[in-house]
Amino acid sequence: MNKQNYKWVVYFIGATILITIAAQIYWNLKEYQTNKQNLISKVQLSLDNSVETYFANLTKSGIITFSSTDTLNSEKKIDTIVVQTNSRRGFRKKIDSTLQNLIQKDSSKPLLLKNHSFGQYPFFTRDKNFPKNIDSLISKVFISISRDTLDLEKLDTYLSEEFNRNNIDVTYGLKYKYFSRHYNNDSLPPKTIDFKLIDFPKKHLIATSKSTFLPHKSNLQLFFTNETKLLLQKSFMSIFLSLLLSLSIIASLVYLLKTIYKQKQLAEVKNDLINNITHEFKTPIATISTALEAMKNFNALDDKIKSEKYIEIANSQVQKLHTMVEKILETASLNNENLVLSKQPTNIAELIENVIEKYKLINAEKIITFKNKCANTVLNLDTFHFENALGNIIDNAIKYGGNKISVELLSEKNKIIILIKDNGNGIHKAQKEKVFEQFYRIPTGNTHNVKGFGIGLYYTKNIIEKHGGSIHIIYDKKNNTLFKIELIDA
Repeated sequence: MNKQNYKWVVYFIGATILITIAAQIYWNLKEYQTNKQNLISKVQLSLDNSVETYFANLTKSGIITFSSTDTLNSEKKIDTIVVQTNSRRGFRKKIDSTLQNLIQKDSSKPLLLKNHSFGQYPFFTRDKNFPKNIDSLISKVFISISRDTLDLEKLDTYLSEEFNRNNIDVTYGLKYKYFSRHYNNDSLPPKTIDFKLIDFPKKHLIATSKSTFLPHKSNLQLFFTNETKLLLQKSFMSIFLSLLLSLSIIASLVYLLKTIYKQKQLAEVKNDLINNITHEFKTPIATISTALEAMKNFNALDDKIKSEKYIEIANSQVQKLHTMVEKILETASLNNENLVLSKQPTNIAELIENVIEKYKLINAEKIITFKNKCANTVLNLDTFHFENALGNIIDNAIKYGGNKISVELLSEKNKIIILIKDNGNGIHKAQKEKVFEQFYRIPTGNTHNVKGFGIGLYYTKNIIEKHGGSIHIIYDKKNNTLFKIELIDA
């Protein structure tokens, strides 16, 4: 996959993640608003039921009874007269108006007015304007009075019961607005009664009662808050499933993106490795071919000195090819965990000195120093593989570092520490872990100023770990790169 295609894949996955998140947020907000409207409707229904209960109980406790003083006649029937009045001030006038339509005969028997809510009123006798006798009046008349005010405290009792019955847990207050009328129907300014609205939160919802039991032009509102907790409880399962679905999709897409990225890196490493191997193998093969061709075309076989020279050149290049093949095979054996170390007691200081001396002979222009700050220390090491591992680090320092390379041996808390430092440009912090990966080389494009396969440090790391140690890249105060090898001092 080329960079352009990979870029479009990244854009597509990113857009998919954003769309998924946006869709889930939209659906959850929409459900939240729906639940919010349902809650308002439920609160309003509870309010209307409470108002109905309030007036039903008010009617039961507000019965007015007219009784004839002649209560001996138990055979008289009972009738009911419903009288609507806005206040008790117009009560008597209303009674006169209503009874006038029912009285058929004249009577001198008095009537006793009783109100089961307000107590007992004086006797009423027949008014002289009534032409008929009252004897035929039914023994009992029930009159219900319509009030223009509400007892909000009593209404709150019924409302609390409704909320408990419907599992509604909100903080609320009531506001009742009504128009009081005088008995002569003179209009008065509107009045307002508040209940539990002192220091009520400014952010709240409102439900307005639609009950037909309320007096004409009156308005009863319920203010409530703390609805978010209730709504979230109702939407918990859908929110949880939505979140789980979103996280699953996002995790899958991110995993897919990481997999594509790793495959892209592997493809780049593979191509780089093929180019490097081709370049590394091409040079010795070409050198061998040139030496053999010279021996053939320039009669080098007749010249013993030339023959030995060309044979030596060809042999050195064959050894070089052999070494490169061995490194690749060793790396393969590390992956298969078939490599068995042959450990034996080894003086670590002498081993380091031998490795340094070998590289000094090959690279005379480099200054390589060694400082031994610990006593003669003997460790169980596979001499061959450990020398190669240590040599790979020094070889990298020679290739990529400056002119000065220092190796230091010291002991620290039952550990043997080997520090290798050079004065070159160092390794960038973003690449300090990647350099130990198989076939990884610091990106330089298709240039081959320095030969290598990207397997040296990978081999080194595995060999040191098989010895029970570890290797890290650290930085000193001057930001120079140091390879730190830690071995257990058994």
